[in-house]
Amino acid sequence: MRTTLSVIKADVGSIGGHIAPSQQLLHRVKEFVANEGRRLLLDSYISSTGDDIAILMTHTRGEGDPDIHEMAWNAFVAGTAVAKEQGLYGAGQDLLKDAFSGNVRGLGPAVAEMEIEERPNEPFLFFAADKTDPGAFNLPLYLAFTDPMHCPGLILSPKISKGFHFVIMDVGHVEGDRVIELNAPENLYDIATLLRDNQRFVVEGIYSRATGDQAVAVSTTRLHNIAGTYTGKDDPVMLVRTQSNFPATGEVLAPFSVGHFVAGCMRGSHNAPLMPVSLNCPTSYFDGPPLISCAAFCVHKGKLTEPADAFAHPFWNHVRDKVARKTLDIREQGFFGAAMLPMSELEYTGVMEKLHALDQQFYLRKEKMALAK
Repeated sequence: MRTTLSVIKADVGSIGGHIAPSQQLLHRVKEFVANEGRRLLLDSYISSTGDDIAILMTHTRGEGDPDIHEMAWNAFVAGTAVAKEQGLYGAGQDLLKDAFSGNVRGLGPAVAEMEIEERPNEPFLFFAADKTDPGAFNLPLYLAFTDPMHCPGLILSPKISKGFHFVIMDVGHVEGDRVIELNAPENLYDIATLLRDNQRFVVEGIYSRATGDQAVAVSTTRLHNIAGTYTGKDDPVMLVRTQSNFPATGEVLAPFSVGHFVAGCMRGSHNAPLMPVSLNCPTSYFDGPPLISCAAFCVHKGKLTEPADAFAHPFWNHVRDKVARKTLDIREQGFFGAAMLPMSELEYTGVMEKLHALDQQFYLRKEKMALAK
């Protein structure tokens, strides 16, 4: 069966600042999707990560379908109305345009979609991040799809030993989608060269070279490119198919034990380690640390199983303890050096106004001495 997996995510209001959406807000979004999705969807699942709400949908209408995107947009608009009634913080924050215009890409919400031919058993993972940007997925995907130290299936499984095809987007290019396509393992060093720059180059999709089937879809929205100013971090979502012609579920999850440093945290302007958390986890310390949740599913004839919480296992408590220590270590540095993002990422914040004002006060000592004579 040909099935489309679509996930569309937005922050449309939160309790107590950037902590979590209210239950009333979540209920309204779920109610809207349940009612309006009857004629469009095969199934759906709605969850929150930090202050973001994600709508995962299955249907047969293909990627970028305007009716699917409009329904999700309207669900977030309905949720925004509740957020305003409750006085929630940041009501409608990620709805950066006044009206829907055929596709939510470029309007604020994050989108990840893939159209697949269902296998007899079709496991996949739905990742949702908060307080970070799409580049947060670069390292885990690199390790899971190119590195036999993390993905032994590249050695042990003939089905995936042919490697994978990467589509990488230059998210700094705002005039249109500027992408490059590279193969692993032949172009491994080229892939590494690009993916090390999390703020500029991000994985958009990964495909099996054995079959051509898509394995990964990542949202690549950069909110400051749309709004022209800082409006919150991008909070990406990702879909990953697993097993058979793709890395095993455990091989995809394993790299998240690194707790690697990503952009985000307080005011979206710091570096902090990514913490794997349970489903529907709120945000806390220093508007972070950056969070990643993972719901594991199987889909059959478009119907979803109940989600399995991939990061609820006791093993991940140890990882969370490690991430907490790493967070406190870098926070001791405050805003100095690597603790805060580079100026290229801060140009959408108020620091640029301060720098402009201070720039007028600089002088060349030789010129001032000459004027004094």
